[in-house]
Amino acid sequence: MKRTCFDWPATALLWVACAMAALLVLAMMFEVFSRYVLNAPTLWAFDISYMLNGAMFMLGCAYALKIDAHVRIDFLAARLRPAVQRWINGAFYLLLFAPILGALTWTAGKRTWHALVTAEVEHVSPWAPLIWPFYSALAIGLAALTLQVLVDAYRYFTGQKQPSGGLPE
Repeated sequence: MKRTCFDWPATALLWVACAMAALLVLAMMFEVFSRYVLNAPTLWAFDISYMLNGAMFMLGCAYALKIDAHVRIDFLAARLRPAVQRWINGAFYLLLFAPILGALTWTAGKRTWHALVTAEVEHVSPWAPLIWPFYSALAIGLAALTLQVLVDAYRYFTGQKQPSGGLPE
């Protein structure tokens, strides 16, 4: 598959997600040490774990789509010719998947902005961290996934990508 300037966001966000994974491991190691050795559990461990896990998931979605690391259930489409499969995938990505993800991205962006300007905190947590960094990671991940869906739709329509992840015919 030919690389384009649209390939870098998914890869860059994957590296951010990898850094978050390292931070998560360090935070959980500190929590275990603090809880079981010092008998002083941290107030923030649960919040850090769910925020980093959620952010890592969303930031890695675009890369997973880029390299076809997702699960495909295509028992009907697999019986069609590859060219027809490409057009079905391209149309699905462009007409259904991209608008839905675009709407989710817009909503996440609005929610992030609201959390930023109101200094919203997590209300169910005794630590009460600011929530906008978490929301911004979700919005950025959704935006990157939307971009990757549009890029993949283009690649399906032009024959640069195969539904099975293989090379063009």
